[in-house]
Formats: sequence, C-alpha cells, structure tokens
Amino acid sequence: MENEALKQQLKSQIIQFLNLTDLTPNDIKDDEPLFGEGLGLDSIDSLELIVLLKREYGITINDPKEGRKALTDVHTMADYVAQHRTK
Repeated sequence: MENEALKQQLKSQIIQFLNLTDLTPNDIKDDEPLFGEGLGLDSIDSLELIVLLKREYGITINDPKEGRKALTDVHTMADYVAQHRTK
C-alpha cells in the first residue's frame, strides 16, 4: 500500500477506533502530534491504538518506549506499519 493511502487509512481508523466523530481524516495533519498539544489523545487512547495495530496489521508492541515512538504522529505511525505489518 502506498504511504499516502496508508496515512489516510490510519486517520480513518483512528477516528473510528477512538470514536472521534467530530473529526474527519482531513482534520488530522500527518505531522500533528497524536498526544498532548496536538490531537490531544491520552494514555487510554494509546492502548486503543496499540489494539488497532494488532487487529488491523498484525503488529504487536510490547515495549512502551517503542509504542511512544511509533505513535508520535500519523507519519511515524504509517512508517512503522509499513515496516512491521504482518497482515
């Protein structure tokens, strides 16, 4: 899957999995931080994103440091999925 298409898919999945019904994929910038000042996600949301990666892409993240790095923003998330997906 092309990286831009993967980013759009991830944005849609983030909205769906986290029930962010007031957002559209276009509202989420590729380089906008997912946590804190950016999209404003919290630690519970990070767990949901880890479940999303496992369920949709077969990726298991066991190391919290690796998870924080992989879930920085949509761009880094897409790169991580492209490198580690098993589905």
